[in-house]
Amino acid sequence: MKLQNLSHTILPTFLFLSVTLSHSWPLSTSSRWVVDKSGRRVKLTCANWSGHLHAMVPEGIDKRPIKVLAANVSSMGFNCVRLSYATYMLTKPGNTNITVAQSLKQWNLTDAIAGVGLNNPKLLSLKLIDAQQAVVDKLGKHKVMVILDNHVSLPIWCCADTDGNGFFGDMDFDPKDWLQGLTTIAKHYKGNHGVVGMSLRNELRGSRQNSSVWYEYMQQGAMAIHRENPDVLVVVSGLAYDTNLDFLKQRPFQVDFTSKLVFEAHWYSFGDPTDKWMYQTNEYCANRTGRFVGQTGFLISNLNPFPLWVSEFGADQRGLNEAENRYFTCALAYLADKDIDWALWTLQGSTILRQGKLNEEETYGMFDKDWVNLRNASFPQRLQLIKQMTQEPNSKYPYYFILHHPKSGLCVHVDKNNVFAGDCKKWSRWSYSGNGNGSPIRLLGSTGCLNVAGEGLPVTLSNNCSSQRSLWKPVSKSGFHLAAQDGQGKSLCLDWNSANSTILTQKCLCLGNALEDVPRCTDDPTKQWFKLVSTNLK
Repeated sequence: MKLQNLSHTILPTFLFLSVTLSHSWPLSTSSRWVVDKSGRRVKLTCANWSGHLHAMVPEGIDKRPIKVLAANVSSMGFNCVRLSYATYMLTKPGNTNITVAQSLKQWNLTDAIAGVGLNNPKLLSLKLIDAQQAVVDKLGKHKVMVILDNHVSLPIWCCADTDGNGFFGDMDFDPKDWLQGLTTIAKHYKGNHGVVGMSLRNELRGSRQNSSVWYEYMQQGAMAIHRENPDVLVVVSGLAYDTNLDFLKQRPFQVDFTSKLVFEAHWYSFGDPTDKWMYQTNEYCANRTGRFVGQTGFLISNLNPFPLWVSEFGADQRGLNEAENRYFTCALAYLADKDIDWALWTLQGSTILRQGKLNEEETYGMFDKDWVNLRNASFPQRLQLIKQMTQEPNSKYPYYFILHHPKSGLCVHVDKNNVFAGDCKKWSRWSYSGNGNGSPIRLLGSTGCLNVAGEGLPVTLSNNCSSQRSLWKPVSKSGFHLAAQDGQGKSLCLDWNSANSTILTQKCLCLGNALEDVPRCTDDPTKQWFKLVSTNLK
């Protein structure tokens, strides 16, 4: 399926997001939320787009016209792009005035020059920053916001502890050079409504990292951006590859424009033990989620909360890594539960030059290698609910629940007493009291509640909401299994039938008779994961 022909499948989701996109500039923050000038919440549902590699140009400009790429980003349902760049593009004399053609030529990228000449001929004669702005402006025409990300100093693939780009004072990370770059790009985009934010630095890391130096320079960087461009959000990253901000519990980030501050965090499965995801999936999801909350996620629920933007998370979209697939389902459940801002890694289907390889495929990319089709046509479905706003800080409506299935990305619906998983463009509304002994999951607007019919049978909607068949409680350490008992006192869990999207009850996977996690399980319990996501939308 070609992306330019995807409007029939993706456009309805985009239309559902239209309220979010029609915000009034500039953006600021209120408590844990990003808001527009009128005080309405704006949820950042973004995709990364690399522009920080050797040639210092946004990837894909050799593959497709930027107007087509921008239109496709919008049609995928993203309202924002995290566009990366390298400091040296702005600060090294040999780079600041060269054109796109000259930058590509110095790496002997003849195929890329030909590709840009075919697809975006006007970009060849532009300076690098002007070519970047051309992408920003085309995205803006499709109501796609941009957050500029200072990814590296030296334009290379990121990241490693010893690549010279990890922390202040590293070989290619001169703080003065970095501050100059932030100041230059902030000034360049002053008044440009397409750029709503600027992030200070991607994935600080390495043996030199420490919180004292972090405070010193990150506060200077934040103030440098704000002085030159007070309209943009200032996005602040943490330590340890952007996974740790826990030092903020003891010492606040001290600037005088806190209504522009957003913090960012990354969440991947890199470094996680494969056997934990494969054989202790429930327990490990709970542990990893707890670690994320303890190190970064606490910011949204602190006494003085701030917005937290998960600016990188993602997985190989070919689905070949089962451990990674389970991590991704776990992360999706958390993002949906907290209605948090995010940016998927990544858009690019390939890179012009990466680590010595030409036209290198990016298997995490939404685009395929040629930037024509989706890499995985079913992948956008998994992002349906997290693309939507489910919590509105100024809402006058009471909270209710959406019953979400993060593995499929679908939401649970009822139609004529049939219970099934369907698109999250709309959803059935549920109430649930969360009693520890089990509580009914009631369909609002009716007298019915979910009811166990039997093992392997579809759940039903029953008016008897006091029987054991209708008393549900979260079990397993993940908390995502919802179990009730059949007529013989056997506990059964909600389950998703992928063949016809009906919701069944089955034996709870990877749980013992006491509904506790077993030490080792070869089954995949994520098909039985359901999350009651609270919302106060009308």
